[in-house]
Amino acid sequence: MAAGRKIETPMAMRGCALDHLVVTAPDLRSGIEWVRDLLGAEPQPGGEHREMGTHNCLLRLGASAYLEVIACNPDVSHPGRARWFELDHIEKNSPPRLAAWVARTPDICSAQAACSEPLGKIERMSRGDLEWLITIPEDGSLPLHGAAPILIEWPADTHPVSRLPDAACTLLRLEVLHPQPDRVTRLLESVAFAGDVSISALPRNLRPRFVAHVLTAQGETTLGGA
Repeated sequence: MAAGRKIETPMAMRGCALDHLVVTAPDLRSGIEWVRDLLGAEPQPGGEHREMGTHNCLLRLGASAYLEVIACNPDVSHPGRARWFELDHIEKNSPPRLAAWVARTPDICSAQAACSEPLGKIERMSRGDLEWLITIPEDGSLPLHGAAPILIEWPADTHPVSRLPDAACTLLRLEVLHPQPDRVTRLLESVAFAGDVSISALPRNLRPRFVAHVLTAQGETTLGGA
C-alpha cells in the first residue's frame, strides 16, 4: 500500500474502530494543563486503575472517541509489574506527550489472533464500575513504538464517552508516521480497522510518531508530532 494512503476499509462484522487517544504525563496536573493549552478544554476526572497503579482524566472528542490523560498514581504502591503505556520510564520533568492510540473491537480474541503484529496479552482491567478487556505487552511497551493501536473490548452498551460532557472538541483524523509504513498498514488491515487514519513513511533513523487533528472551539489544532 502506498505511503500516505488512508485506511478506510468497509467495516467488517468483527472490525475495529478508533476508540481513544492516550496522553502520558509525569503527573495528572501537567497532562491536564498540556491538553487545556492545546485544545482549550478541561479533561474531566476519571478514576483509578488499581491493577496498574495509575489514574486518569478524560476529554470527549465527539460522538464515539475520547482523549485519556494517564499518569502513575503517587498515592498507591507500585503494582509489582510493568505499568502500561511505558509509564515506568517517564521522568519527573518529562513533558506530556501523545503516546498511544486505542482501537475498539467487539471481539478482542479474534482481532488479536488475526493481528499481523504482537500487541500483548489480553487482560481484564477496571476503573470504578467500568470493566474492559485490553491488550498489554508484559514489559509495558508500546507496540511499534506507539504507531500500532492497542486493542480494547468494552461490554455491550458500555462506553466512557456516554458519561462525558460535550467539550466542543472533535477528532477529525489521525496521521501515523513510521519507517516501515507497510507494517502498520498490514496490521490495520489484519484487524479490519475502519476509520480516517493515514499511514506515511519516515526515514529509518527517526522514531515512529502520530499526529491527531482535532477541531476545537478555536479551530483545528494538532496533538503530537515530532
